[in-house]
Amino acid sequence: MVERAMVDDAGTEKTGVRDAALTGRPLDRVDGPLKVTGRAPYVYEEWNAQRQRGAGPTLYGYIVGAAIGKGRITRIDTARAERLPGVRMVMTHHNAPPQGTWNDSTFLEFPRAFPALTGPEIHFHGEPVALVVATTFEQARAAAGLVDVSYAVERGHYELATRLEQAHPPHKMKIGLAPDTAVGDIEHGFAAAEVTIDQQYTTSCQSAQPMEPHACLVVPHGEDLIVHTSTQIVDSARTSIATTLLMDEARIQIACPYVGGGFGSKLRVHYETILAAIAARALDQPVKIALTRQQTFPLVGVRPASHQHVRLGSGRDGRLVAIAHDITIHTNPDVEYAEQIAATTRSLYAAPNRATSHRLTSLDLPRGEDVRAPGHGPGLLAVESAMDELAHELSMDPVELRIRNEPELDPERGVPFSERHLVDCLREGERRFGWKHRAAKPATLREGRWLVGYGVAAAIRPHPQAATRIRVRVTADGGAVVRSDMTDLGTGTYTALTQVAADGLGLPPERVRVELGRSEFPVSGGSGGSWGAGNSSTAVHHACAALREKLLTAACGDERSPLYGREPSAAVFADGRVRIDGVSEGLDEIVARVRPGGGGPDRGTEPGVEAEGVTPPAREDPNYAAYSINTYGAQFAEVGVDADTAEIRLRRMLGVFSVGRVLNAKTAHSQLMGGMIWGLGMALEEAVVVDVRSGAFVNRDLAQYVVPVHADVPEVDAVILEGSDDRANPLGAKGVGELGICGAGAAVANAVFNATGVRVRHFPVTLEQLLPSLPPQDG
Repeated sequence: MVERAMVDDAGTEKTGVRDAALTGRPLDRVDGPLKVTGRAPYVYEEWNAQRQRGAGPTLYGYIVGAAIGKGRITRIDTARAERLPGVRMVMTHHNAPPQGTWNDSTFLEFPRAFPALTGPEIHFHGEPVALVVATTFEQARAAAGLVDVSYAVERGHYELATRLEQAHPPHKMKIGLAPDTAVGDIEHGFAAAEVTIDQQYTTSCQSAQPMEPHACLVVPHGEDLIVHTSTQIVDSARTSIATTLLMDEARIQIACPYVGGGFGSKLRVHYETILAAIAARALDQPVKIALTRQQTFPLVGVRPASHQHVRLGSGRDGRLVAIAHDITIHTNPDVEYAEQIAATTRSLYAAPNRATSHRLTSLDLPRGEDVRAPGHGPGLLAVESAMDELAHELSMDPVELRIRNEPELDPERGVPFSERHLVDCLREGERRFGWKHRAAKPATLREGRWLVGYGVAAAIRPHPQAATRIRVRVTADGGAVVRSDMTDLGTGTYTALTQVAADGLGLPPERVRVELGRSEFPVSGGSGGSWGAGNSSTAVHHACAALREKLLTAACGDERSPLYGREPSAAVFADGRVRIDGVSEGLDEIVARVRPGGGGPDRGTEPGVEAEGVTPPAREDPNYAAYSINTYGAQFAEVGVDADTAEIRLRRMLGVFSVGRVLNAKTAHSQLMGGMIWGLGMALEEAVVVDVRSGAFVNRDLAQYVVPVHADVPEVDAVILEGSDDRANPLGAKGVGELGICGAGAAVANAVFNATGVRVRHFPVTLEQLLPSLPPQDG
């Protein structure tokens, strides 16, 4: 259960309907019964689509990956594979069709082409060198093992630490961010500081690894392709496929009503989707491909390893006079990716002299991609560790240090915050966690063999806004249908949109049906970057307002209606009826008189009244230029460290968050708690290990790529402060999906230092780093 604290004085929103009774409540997931009974089909489980269109039986594809990290194919022999029973095709760069090329001219990378099997060059270990398509999955996998490939191996570069001197500025940053920023005179500020921290922090490569594998089923239908692919952004997937296959985008239909997790890894399509589409067109038969867990690691992209240089300068009173955050991450030489890690620092703490920079080092590793909380996830590991180091150097309470550096305006943009409750989060967390029991001197609190420590970190995450369009229809029976290509990653989109639409039209939730994830529906910004819920809910809010106006115009202007001639502004929508001055009429009765026909491929022919709602992109919303709009949190952790073995055990975590208005208390709590656990993994466990001789990922399965499990997480709690940010959108709601990660890892690492007095600056913190420096034990 999400606890609410510090009730905001904004009051109840007046929407023209009954008081918002559903939005914010912990409503059970409306798609829950379908999922727990197995009736919610994920893309690899789609069986009926091809049958309905008269397509043949489904074929199965299996990708053959390169066995070297850099070089070129000198010979590829597919004869043995092609002779195996059931094999229908072996595709290599010799017989793959022409494809579009990667182009970085678009604002976002997700709609760009993603070509495969275009030449003999090998850019990273595991890159596809062949696709085998057969009647069964087993036949395809067996034949893949018979594809014989010879290579000319070239020297590759696979280790960030050895290539830092070759770093270069990025060609461009994500979402138009500046790669470098500077305010004041950073060197003069450090020279004048009474106390300084100047440290290097590093993070390892990480992988998203959603529960549902990256999978695709492509069904050819004449010149068209029906693509069932697990994606976070339907419109981008459609554009990317069309651009790659050199097709008319109108000939591609995307369907993904259910997505089993993404965490950034499904923001764009990958090899399984492109290769399935090429094979389906070539064979004129449905083809499905699912990446194995081992294939997912190199073929989907990773969060790049980072080297972060953080410098803090302050007075003896703890007030920062200078802050600098310079990062270097690895990028693939052919496809640039610049994670916005240093942007973490730009809006967090006040300091008159400040600088941030991003640099890239080319390594022959899989391309970098967004992983949950890109930028701020790894960035806060470093910055909040540095703040803890400064607090220790000053002999100051770490909570107090953060509060002393609270800015009045955005420190770099110079604009006011839309709302900012970071101090409230810190104070509320301090009280609830029992921070006063923390030992100020590290390695002094002990329970038997366990050294016990407390840690704290601040959290910040920008709230983005992307263009989103949603259509809402009131049907002949007085219910409502909400349609958008928006996706639900398991985060609760179906439920949140149900609640907003039900409140907007005065309907019980069971009278609202939400349909998502199809390209024929209105285009949304999709799910990712914590923008999905805010964008789509705002668009539903606007659509319902437009629908109310249409319905009132129809009723109050119709002599046959009991509402004829009455004042629309006095109307209240509730219980499926419209009431004005004690007189009412059902929504079904209004629709029955209006009875417009269909009018689109997704609308059918049933009678109904509909309207569209639009959320504009941030660049078209003046609030996003006039204000700094973020979410905030304070993370607290208690750990125990075995004094003999250096084993680290989390004892408890608490996060206190300010996210504006909550759309669904239950799903928001799940999102935040899951993020906190992810942060625990970043601090103590998650690291993709690279074989620096070959560029291969050593631990490419969930047995060796370690993530937190139930035994690692004894007690986690999330508290959300009551609030609403009406400058973010009319609902006052902001994203929560990534905020839970932010700062969580640093709180855990800081607790390890408090327990042991040992500061580890390479993440994850491991026994090997901690054990040699543990304090000697008496006796």
